[in-house]
Amino acid sequence: MIVAGIGLRAATTLATLTALLQSAEETTGHPVQALATATEKATHPALTALARSRALPLHPVAIDGIATPTHSPRITARFRTGSVAEAAALAAAGPGATLTLARITAPDGMATLAIATSQGPHP
Repeated sequence: MIVAGIGLRAATTLATLTALLQSAEETTGHPVQALATATEKATHPALTALARSRALPLHPVAIDGIATPTHSPRITARFRTGSVAEAAALAAAGPGATLTLARITAPDGMATLAIATSQGPHP
């Protein structure tokens, strides 16, 4: 399964998320099969609109304590993980998942995205 984990701010737009996902898919050469984010962010209007527009499932996941290769002090203080995007992608992709794209940031700074891949369907 290929999962895009997304971290986003309250003012993030659908246009920002769409461009970020398109960039990530172009970089990896593979379309994602699902979206994931921290449980607290799963009802964000731009994120739910992205999931609907791409006909992708959106998985809210617990990210507390998941080790990530990149670290934001602000995110660590709030979520106890270094990156919402990386932690969400890894959690949703399931056991044995690996990051195939480390966290990237939208040009406007309003969202981050990472891609994790695993064997088989999860969750």
